[in-house]
Amino acid sequence: MPDTAAAFRPDATTIRQDWPALARHLAAHGHAFAPEPAPKQFAGGFGNLNYLVTIDGELWVLRRPPLGPIPPGANDMAREYKVLSALASAFPLAPKALHFSADTTVLGAPFLILEYRPGLVIRELLPTILDSKIVGPKLSRMLVEIFATLHAIDPNSIGLGQFGKPDGFLSRAVDGWAKRAEIAGDGEISAAGKAVIDWLRAAPVPKGCVTLLHNDFKLDNVILDPATLSPVAVVDWDMGSRGDPLFDIATMVSYWTEATDPPCMHEVRQMPSAMPGFMTRAELIETYARLSGRDVSQFRFHRILTMFKTSIVYQVGDTVTAAASYEDNATAGVSGAAPTAGTTGATGMLSVDWHFYKNWILRVSGGAAAGRKDREDGPVGEVNLLW
Repeated sequence: MPDTAAAFRPDATTIRQDWPALARHLAAHGHAFAPEPAPKQFAGGFGNLNYLVTIDGELWVLRRPPLGPIPPGANDMAREYKVLSALASAFPLAPKALHFSADTTVLGAPFLILEYRPGLVIRELLPTILDSKIVGPKLSRMLVEIFATLHAIDPNSIGLGQFGKPDGFLSRAVDGWAKRAEIAGDGEISAAGKAVIDWLRAAPVPKGCVTLLHNDFKLDNVILDPATLSPVAVVDWDMGSRGDPLFDIATMVSYWTEATDPPCMHEVRQMPSAMPGFMTRAELIETYARLSGRDVSQFRFHRILTMFKTSIVYQVGDTVTAAASYEDNATAGVSGAAPTAGTTGATGMLSVDWHFYKNWILRVSGGAAAGRKDREDGPVGEVNLLW
């Protein structure tokens, strides 16, 4: 059984919120906030701030964006509330949403209150009591099954038929992440990054179907029953949308490390997928195709695009995490040096942008782009991106 105390931050590093202001706000909306037992901040992750709170005599989770600068479109509590309010009726793993507020005078940012579903969250490491050779296949297939179930839901049937902007979804993603790459590099994009952007803009854009998307799905966004490892809930819907379902699974695959990957991929440290027993990336895609019945023949485009996206997320995340970490410490009353130029965040990664492009997606040499760094036998279009 996991140590439940380890799921929460210690009091000394908890980021304080204005609980009296929250109590007044909720009272005005017909809810009673209990200051005791004191709210607890969940540990883990480097995105939204999550707290276990007592409202109307029951436990709920309060979510709000992190402190510091927020990348465009990220940490969208209104979006998450809209998705969960509709999805809970058709997708049992979606927590029910209780309340949303856009009033930043209460806690300094929009916030969401949703159903608390206790359980086990697995991040980069498996609990030591679990054998990866036994649980790896189960967890791998579970993740793919969740995707297949989510993507089979008709958005129109739950009132999300007009949600998001699915037309031109992939083309906008290319342009949007190219812009973010430029912003992350202070106006400069590496040669490898430019090669990726050029390839994406020149390649035919797949014409996929439109489904609901989670947009940041991975193992630590699934709460598990500690006894059976069955899914209890899927969380973190603040980037939910409608679009090409292969983009959704490609996002998870971009975090999926294998034992033979280059060092830069092992720096991602999101899931224990490199351990024996877990599916390979190719097996994940093959299983998804079989369970969903979807054509994955053009998956290369989604693969390159989401690896590009992931590298920018980490590059931006280093800067944002450094600034937010300093503000977190100040809010929690913990001493620490202010961030300076060149400071890296909690991921401790070096230039992920360059590592991902040079050593993983592409290798640019003399103007020719090839695949994995131990392969130089063909142009980008020849790379098998299912490895």
